[in-house]
Amino acid sequence: MLVALGSTNPVKIRATHRVFMRFYPQIHVQGVKVQTTLPSQPIGIEQTVRGAIERAKAALDKLREADFGVGVEAGIISIPYTLTGYTDQQFAAIIDKQGRTTIGGGSAFEYPPIIIKKVLREGVEVDAAMEKLTGIKEIGRRQGAIGYLSHGILSRTKLTEQAILMAMIPRINQKYYF
Repeated sequence: MLVALGSTNPVKIRATHRVFMRFYPQIHVQGVKVQTTLPSQPIGIEQTVRGAIERAKAALDKLREADFGVGVEAGIISIPYTLTGYTDQQFAAIIDKQGRTTIGGGSAFEYPPIIIKKVLREGVEVDAAMEKLTGIKEIGRRQGAIGYLSHGILSRTKLTEQAILMAMIPRINQKYYF
């Protein structure tokens, strides 16, 4: 089975492979570079979910022989009662050859206020702001902000796996959904 992933980020490739191999023993995940119509830093749940869907569709279009297209997008989501008013949350979209789309979300966490300020007021991407704060180059392709902020308790790979697994729920329980 071939899965086309709308990203070349090794964290997302690893997470996608780990989730799919639980259900399909012969799996190959191919990351492909794709473009979306959204800003590089999605703000709000609609942009974030739409980004995941666009990535999944574009990946499936690029690798037509793939059985599934997967898109993963992290965005800044407005959440009341948080310290900054926002959390980070990843969403995954899985699209099959029949065009059926399933969506799942992972855990949400809050960035330090300085990060939210830079993203919302200055238009800086989270990765760039976190790199400056931590001094870790390409943090988003490594442990991620969550790995750094949770002191290694939760890695970006595990966080990404959550969103992908949640998008798999209807697929592994087809009799209830399709």
